[in-house]
Amino acid sequence: MNQTIDQNTLVPINAANLEGVLTRRVFAFLIDAVIVFLLCIPVAIVIFMLGVITLGLGWLLYALMFPVIAISYVGFTMGGPAQATIGMRVNNIFLARLDGGKIDQITAIVHSLLFWVGSAVLTPLVLLVTLFSDRKRTLHDLLLGTVVLRSDV
Repeated sequence: MNQTIDQNTLVPINAANLEGVLTRRVFAFLIDAVIVFLLCIPVAIVIFMLGVITLGLGWLLYALMFPVIAISYVGFTMGGPAQATIGMRVNNIFLARLDGGKIDQITAIVHSLLFWVGSAVLTPLVLLVTLFSDRKRTLHDLLLGTVVLRSDV
């Protein structure tokens, strides 16, 4: 489950490691959303206390809390050696670059930001691209040259 990607070889992309990826991505997203919300709880408590101390000024940090925690979570997990968030690892999938390069923290963060911006601007219908694209890639995967593959094949 905690697969580390060998960066010296291209990741083989075939029908076996693409099978069921869409469903696994949805479940991974749900697990990751719960994890990010749980990580927000202690930060929210700290911000509350800071707001009390600063007579309410610190409460402005609530606007930044979720984006900062979510971006940090994606950067450290998907940008790490496993190239997958915890939800992705549970579902045995990982993010790979088509050129065989490593998914670094910047690429992971841009991948996440493109997902959220694409979903906000184009509505979740943007995810319909996966039904028509080769390799079940989303719009942000197409833009970044990445693909999500199964790690248990």
